[in-house]
Amino acid sequence: MLRLRFKSTDPIPERHWSRRELLTLICSSAAMAERVYPSQPPPETPRSSVSSAEAILPVRKPFPEPETHVIHVPDGTVEVAKPRKWRRRCCLCLLCSGAFVFVLAVTVGILFLAFRPRIPRYTIDGVSVSSFDLSAFTVDPVFAVTVVADNRRNKRVGVYYRDGSEITAVYDGLTLCEGSWPTFYHPPRNETRFATELRGSGIRLTAAMQSALVAAQRQGKVPLEVNVSVPVRIKFGAIRSWTIKVRVRCEVTLDGLRENAVVIDRRCRVKVKIFG
Repeated sequence: MLRLRFKSTDPIPERHWSRRELLTLICSSAAMAERVYPSQPPPETPRSSVSSAEAILPVRKPFPEPETHVIHVPDGTVEVAKPRKWRRRCCLCLLCSGAFVFVLAVTVGILFLAFRPRIPRYTIDGVSVSSFDLSAFTVDPVFAVTVVADNRRNKRVGVYYRDGSEITAVYDGLTLCEGSWPTFYHPPRNETRFATELRGSGIRLTAAMQSALVAAQRQGKVPLEVNVSVPVRIKFGAIRSWTIKVRVRCEVTLDGLRENAVVIDRRCRVKVKIFG
């Protein structure tokens, strides 16, 4: 027999529980614990005025989604360049360009060391002026210029003078007449003298320029400038170079603007443009 004791302020008489009564009490307490009591329903939210307004106003339908069009492109019509191939081609082009420049520089260096080319010397030997009337403001002058080209310093290097040359006679920035350089081959260890004719037409002189020319004619010192631009090719033995530009600038002083004028002073400077 089991005995249960309860503590309380009031005295409770002791009771003796039998085993059957104790099992009945335990089963009834477990059944009461398993009962599910209905929960309280949630409180109803008050209906706002917005719902009534929405009920009155018409409901707007959502805008339809924009239509999408699918364009089918047949295979092979669109080509996409592959970056790897493009990079390879670019690197190959750069490599070939670098190799070409290197070979060209080595070739030019070998030619210069083997032949030791020197720039020919140029000078104005004589100038003959005709049809130059200093009393008129419009003149048609004709200059016959004698040029000396000296290539004696080169032992194995020749010069080919090509078409497309230009020679001008200038006074105080005004071009009086112009002509061309003759085309010929200038062999090594050679000095060549030739004459070229320069012509001008309808050249207008200002009053100040005419007065200055008359004063220079009286003094016997007429300053002129002769400019030459001629394309050439250099011959190294059996090898010919590409076209090179030679420019000559000569400052000449004559005793007068007349035929068979005497050249009092001359100074020539030469510039060579190897590329272009």
